[in-house]
Amino acid sequence: MPFNSSAARCGHFVVNKIECLTMKDGRPADRIFLLLCFILFVFGLVMLSSASAPVGYSKFGDAYYFIKRQVLFGVLPGFFLFLIFARVNVSLIKRLSPIFFILAVIALILVFVPGAGLAINGSRSWLSLFGYTFQSSEFAKLAIIIMLSKLLSDSDNLHEWKTGLLPILAIISPVIILIAAQPDVGTLSILFVIVFAMLYIGGAKKTHLAILGLLAIIGLAGLMFLAPYRVQRLTTFLHPELDPKGIGYQINQAYLAVGSGGLWGLGLSHSRQKFQYLPEVQADSIFAVVAEELGFVITAIVVLLIVFIGLRGFKIANGVQDRFSYLLVSGTMVWFVWQSFLNIASIIGLLPLTGVPLPFVSHGGSALLVLFMAIGIVANVSKASNYVGSCK
Repeated sequence: MPFNSSAARCGHFVVNKIECLTMKDGRPADRIFLLLCFILFVFGLVMLSSASAPVGYSKFGDAYYFIKRQVLFGVLPGFFLFLIFARVNVSLIKRLSPIFFILAVIALILVFVPGAGLAINGSRSWLSLFGYTFQSSEFAKLAIIIMLSKLLSDSDNLHEWKTGLLPILAIISPVIILIAAQPDVGTLSILFVIVFAMLYIGGAKKTHLAILGLLAIIGLAGLMFLAPYRVQRLTTFLHPELDPKGIGYQINQAYLAVGSGGLWGLGLSHSRQKFQYLPEVQADSIFAVVAEELGFVITAIVVLLIVFIGLRGFKIANGVQDRFSYLLVSGTMVWFVWQSFLNIASIIGLLPLTGVPLPFVSHGGSALLVLFMAIGIVANVSKASNYVGSCK
């Protein structure tokens, strides 16, 4: 989506205000990183407002139902948490890492408790307390990144299987097991990539990583074959034309939306597939609406924006001396980039549908809230990085 000069000045103004709020000890946060995230965030709100209007009006009598929930349960509390995590001392985050991890485990256990857990689309991933729903697996992603960063930064014998790597895997295994039990294969695949990448960055032996990778593939394959509908998803991915009105309906409608967009798109708010032809249009299918309304050129720019955010994040990580901060930002960027790729790749047919949201764009208050926390941490670490940017 093109931004005119007024929008660009507005973005610069907002980033400067955020920088003032997040500045500590005279060190500013990375303006470039914040500006890129702000652009994607605003773009996401615009596209969510467009994509979700028909289904919001049809189901709830309010075309702005989903955008209101996104702001109320995602943006407002998320921005508050962003400011906290952008200013708190990073060493405190490290000391509190076991608490974050324990809270994540408790939240994952509670989804199995009758009256607290809520099953949606066959997966018990949601907590429903006092009328508020929260996807505990979203917080688990950040918690496992923080905990792994502490464990890896404190380890001095990671090359040893029994005394180095195995104890670390044992500590983080409860989160993996609980998410596998939900079951949430999409989130599980993201966690596997996060853990594998952080172990690689942390210096684990390649032979050990190869063994873990093989075990992860076997585990995911086992979960798929335990549930027939997951096997059907794989079959549909390979041959989407076999069941266009059944299990293949969503991916075929997504293909139709992406193909209809062409080079320049049908125009903002002019999607046809969002009128209840495309399932989950406000969530994991929203990229199809982006492609249909804005076309190949703008969607390519969106993909490049995601790549630039990831690259900037990795530069921030490489510019810090503290090993914990380096691992923390690297793990966060792996999560952000991989989840974005997973969502987009499933919509355009490169991977089977997984049901994971597109960061900053898809509807999901808990996902956006946790993402704001993660971005706050990256902004915090950037104040000690050699790659602190400027918009001058």
